[in-house]
Amino acid sequence: MEKTIICRCEEVSLEDIENTAKKHNCSAREVKLRTRAGMGYCGGRTCRPAVDAVLADVTGEKAGHQVPLKVQPPVRPVTLSVLGGTHHDN
Repeated sequence: MEKTIICRCEEVSLEDIENTAKKHNCSAREVKLRTRAGMGYCGGRTCRPAVDAVLADVTGEKAGHQVPLKVQPPVRPVTLSVLGGTHHDN
């Protein structure tokens, strides 16, 4: 069960979250910053509820603490041709 991936974008497992919280005795926000849970490509849109639920169990903190990490889209859209390396500037 500990190998269960909570954040697919950053490949953060339940075990990673638990170990980080125990090792550093940190808040939910610190665990997110240390593990990058919820900070991947999707910006937490996919995993944020699961990350928050796990952190509530592990750290005892409920979502909505003083300085929450927000869900936000990527800075700017990128075309598939740019990602694939076939984009040519004229």
